[in-house]
Amino acid sequence: MEPRQADVSIPLQSSGWGEAAPGPRSEQQPRDYVLWSVFNVLLWCTLAGLGCCGFPALVYSVKARDCKLSGDLEGARRHSHRARVANIVCSVAVAVVWVIFIVIAAVVMSRFRDT
Repeated sequence: MEPRQADVSIPLQSSGWGEAAPGPRSEQQPRDYVLWSVFNVLLWCTLAGLGCCGFPALVYSVKARDCKLSGDLEGARRHSHRARVANIVCSVAVAVVWVIFIVIAAVVMSRFRDT
């Protein structure tokens, strides 16, 4: 008779103190983009007080954070995506407005220098 091999599993990596047992990983938490939204609101406020243009991104960011804290990951993902899109639109618009402002300022300065 052949000796039977025992079914033994030995973990290759030891789990450290306080770590969770190995198992299925939890889903990745959605980002809320609050800092980016606040930055966009402040940038728009520097442009003649148009802070309201960045306000929707801030609202969606806060909603995403609230949903994430309450455990509603699907709602957090939805609001996080909307906040990201609104922040991208705001950032591009701020960049375009600043470029237009710089071009107009350069044209005005060159006209004053020529006269």
